[in-house]
Amino acid sequence: MSYTASIITISDKGSKGQREDKSGPALVHLLKDAGYNVVHTAIIPDEFDQIADLLKHCSDTLKVNMILTTGGTGFSPRDITPEATDSVIHRKTPGLVEFTRQESLKITPKAALSRAAAGIRDRTLIINLPGSPKAATEHLGFLLPILDHGLDILLERDGECARP
Repeated sequence: MSYTASIITISDKGSKGQREDKSGPALVHLLKDAGYNVVHTAIIPDEFDQIADLLKHCSDTLKVNMILTTGGTGFSPRDITPEATDSVIHRKTPGLVEFTRQESLKITPKAALSRAAAGIRDRTLIINLPGSPKAATEHLGFLLPILDHGLDILLERDGECARP
């Protein structure tokens, strides 16, 4: 079954046109290949209110099934994507970022530096991914085999979870 998605690149330089966004388009490509309908993309600066407002807009107004962010999950003082995400989610899904971190640690010990967050807002799953194209696509690659099951449950498409 098809799911809708939004990809949000969070980058000060990218939002000013000073750096080409390679992570967002790479994630769009992977999702489309996996059968997702990417209905929204954006590049915004590392600004708490802009991140939180756009996450809410994509969930509440666009009603996408999943939002993937790329960027803003590191140690820089401007890296605030996890905090903005935590401010809008209703339920945390820590297993998703724990899983991607565990798998990524098999590739590089620098994966331990990720501060990514994930959670659910109403019927939208929100997942923070790293900013580099290589790491972002690796993390999404780890998640793709399990996302459909989680989204089916969230959207009550799974017969076991449907309300009477």
